[in-house]
Amino acid sequence: MNRRLFLQQGTRAALTATLLPAAVACQTATDKKMTQEAAEVAGPPTAGAPGDEAFALHEATVADLQDRMAKGSETARSLSEKYLARIKALNEAGPMLRAVIETNPDALTIADGLDKERKAGKLRGPLHGIPVLIKDNIDSGDQMMTTAGASALVGHKARQDAFIIQKLRAAGAVLLGKTNLSEWANFRSSHSVSGWSSRGRQSRNPYALDRSTSGSSSGSGAAVAANLCAVAIGTETDGSVVSPSSCNGLVGLKPTVGLLSRSGIIPISSTQDTAGPMTRTVRDAALLLAALQGTDPADPAKLPIPANTPTDYTSFLKADALKGQRLGVEKAHLNGPPKVAALLREAVAALKAQGAKVVEIELNKLVNPLGEAEFEVLLYEFKDGVNKYLAGAGATVKNLADVIAYNKAHAAEAMPIFEQETLIRAEATDGLGNAKYKAAVQKTVAGARQAIDSLMKTHQLTAIIGVTTGPAWCIDWANGDYSTGVDFSSPAAMAGYPHLTVPMGQVLGLPVGLSFVGSAYQEGRLLGLGYAYEQATHKRAAPKFLPTVQA
Repeated sequence: MNRRLFLQQGTRAALTATLLPAAVACQTATDKKMTQEAAEVAGPPTAGAPGDEAFALHEATVADLQDRMAKGSETARSLSEKYLARIKALNEAGPMLRAVIETNPDALTIADGLDKERKAGKLRGPLHGIPVLIKDNIDSGDQMMTTAGASALVGHKARQDAFIIQKLRAAGAVLLGKTNLSEWANFRSSHSVSGWSSRGRQSRNPYALDRSTSGSSSGSGAAVAANLCAVAIGTETDGSVVSPSSCNGLVGLKPTVGLLSRSGIIPISSTQDTAGPMTRTVRDAALLLAALQGTDPADPAKLPIPANTPTDYTSFLKADALKGQRLGVEKAHLNGPPKVAALLREAVAALKAQGAKVVEIELNKLVNPLGEAEFEVLLYEFKDGVNKYLAGAGATVKNLADVIAYNKAHAAEAMPIFEQETLIRAEATDGLGNAKYKAAVQKTVAGARQAIDSLMKTHQLTAIIGVTTGPAWCIDWANGDYSTGVDFSSPAAMAGYPHLTVPMGQVLGLPVGLSFVGSAYQEGRLLGLGYAYEQATHKRAAPKFLPTVQA
């Protein structure tokens, strides 16, 4: 059970697979807490994006953009201008996606500098001149704020770039802006609404505007899906890269914990946190991953990084990468919600057609009992991590207690639809020396790793596959998030192992992803498997910005 579902445990847990809302329009909530913005969610001012396929950069890959810049038909500046114009048209107007929380006032200046370098014959690599959006819990030492979507942190500007942003700039990317997220990376309330933050308000899913973007990397998911940028960066503790990627028809990669530095990222868990690429293709995910990785002395890896870690993941991307590979499919997902299970069976058939051997396994049964211990770990580590981050930041709030007090004093602004029970529970913890915390870490990490490793060894598997998450649920300000019957983020999250999701198809126009989970530092292998599946099936479909699901 991922963090989102754990936090919402009991709010709408009685919903059964036969009542999944994927086939019906969302119902307008009438709870008294709902504001005028909730009415916008039920019926946005303007649905659709007229002439979307005519957008000059529609579904363009990194290779496409590089080719255009090489030929002189585009420049880093012209690409940035086009994406900024699209953000202006779709983010706070038209479908009002609210995927981008802030654009970078320095973006065009950065682009101009990179264009001068290109003209002088200096190319930094495959990301040179490529516009990228990053999640608003990642520090950028510039004019943009870093707030985790929280009004308590409005005005906070980081003193320096996070390590991965230093790497991104060195690779020649244009930092286009920051994306909205579920406030505090969805670690604030047991009745939270994914994609909502007190600073950025409610993100909307571009496939059906009354559906959730999922979280917490909600804005990154919606932005890439809607072609507001070339690629984006999200962060994950449990499900926050792969779930919004699945719900927004994207490729998302949660790397092994430690492959990417966490320095300069507002934390939840030192045990489980990592940043990760969110893209429209597997190749673009491979390119972005390579650009972001690097050893950071300030963030020692929980798992020792192998000396032979790849620096070019595109070498794994072969159309025949599935041939002769053994994959374990989560048995429970084959018997899950009928429309989703049908997609998975279709995917299994495609994998077999590409030469893979697929056997049934039961991973969730081994890992689900660890959920309570995982939540205990997150509570302790959130307080410890946030207090350390805020102590060194220039924000007006200096610790978690200050954040809680701010939210209470500004409840109408900060907590109009859900409160802060989870923050309060975290504040009540008493430090990482607590025996209960240490036992919970051991139970969670060792239990999840043993579950994955034992299945991989017993069945001689290259990877484990399953449904990433069910179709996007309704945005519901009255009741909060709820399950649509299937989820696969927790095993890899608890273990700190890599997890790749690739588009698998749609249920009534709502995307669903196929997960590939592997052992530590097997990103290259997973990307290869995902690439072969992607090339054989081509399940990614651009969104149509519909007001709701249409049967």
